[in-house]
Amino acid sequence: MDAAADQATKILLAEDDNDMRRFLVKALQNAGFTVTSFDNGLAAYHRLREEPFELLLTDIVMPEMDGIELARRATELDPDIKVMFITGFAAVALNPDNNAPREAKILSKPFHLKDLVGEVQRLLAA
Repeated sequence: MDAAADQATKILLAEDDNDMRRFLVKALQNAGFTVTSFDNGLAAYHRLREEPFELLLTDIVMPEMDGIELARRATELDPDIKVMFITGFAAVALNPDNNAPREAKILSKPFHLKDLVGEVQRLLAA
């Protein structure tokens, strides 16, 4: 597992708000992560099928495929992937009926970028 130590952790970001997405990518890259981002869940899912990522960071409410469905499919492809939802609708994510991965972390908007980076680092260290 030491090979991962000499390359940046890969994060897949799915966020349909362009400003928010750019903001998150910049913050995570500044923290040393490699970030691949998409503006919808379906495109992100196609990328997940091509290469492994350590973390899926996804908005919940998105066109084409929502974050819950994306997370569910991501964990089917790779049971080890960590999942974090970013949302203005925390109650949606917490609903047990929606089959969101149980270990998923939820970060409610609005949040500070340093909080996001801290949560990402904690989740990846776990």
